[in-house]
Amino acid sequence: MNDVIELMLSHRSIRKFTDQKIPQTTLETLIKAGQSAATSSFIQSCTIIQVNDADKRAQLAQLAGGQAYVAQAATFLVFCADMQRHQLACDMHQQQMQSGFTEQFITATLDCGLFAQNVVLAAQSLSLGCVYIGGLRNNIAQVGQLLELPDLVYPVFGLCLGHPAQDPEVKPRLPVEVILKQDQYTDQNDRADIEQYDLRIKEYYANRSSNVKQQGWSEQISTMLTKEARPHMLSYLQSKGYLQK
Repeated sequence: MNDVIELMLSHRSIRKFTDQKIPQTTLETLIKAGQSAATSSFIQSCTIIQVNDADKRAQLAQLAGGQAYVAQAATFLVFCADMQRHQLACDMHQQQMQSGFTEQFITATLDCGLFAQNVVLAAQSLSLGCVYIGGLRNNIAQVGQLLELPDLVYPVFGLCLGHPAQDPEVKPRLPVEVILKQDQYTDQNDRADIEQYDLRIKEYYANRSSNVKQQGWSEQISTMLTKEARPHMLSYLQSKGYLQK
């Protein structure tokens, strides 16, 4: 165990922030840390929009489902999968870009996830707190219009950054035995392991300082997956030039 691993294992989502600002030079350092993440075939297809305008922040908070911390955090970033600059690169060399492939969607989206997690880890090393905002995809078309996103660019998620004004408990993750398989996929012991994990999660919620729940993990997931999951996403992504083939 070392300081980096301990920092990673101590990750919590922070949803309450102080009024203290983050210097722009610090933010740019975090972005450079994000750029150091792996990127498939050097594609570098993540673009970040720093939203400073208070009115836009307020609109994004509502579009994300009324998440007030989008407006309140010191810094709010929107991570976008971006293949538009690759169109520009092809144009610069008089090449016809072949776009719309599902593989391009996967690599661009993964780029954002890898980039953002580097930013989060770097931010945590500076005692900053963060929380991802996937709720932007609730009204993704309106978010895209507000941020004036061109074709081949779509908002994957937002990220609140700031100085924490809370100290929540670390939420237990699934047992390693459920996640790490040896040589082949098997779920032989998963049910028993998940049942034990459910008990841990119920205990976690019972002792948590806020937002008390009385569900285990499997019950939460079974409830969530009986509902539609943003069915508008496919048509929106196709309208932006993704998932054509």
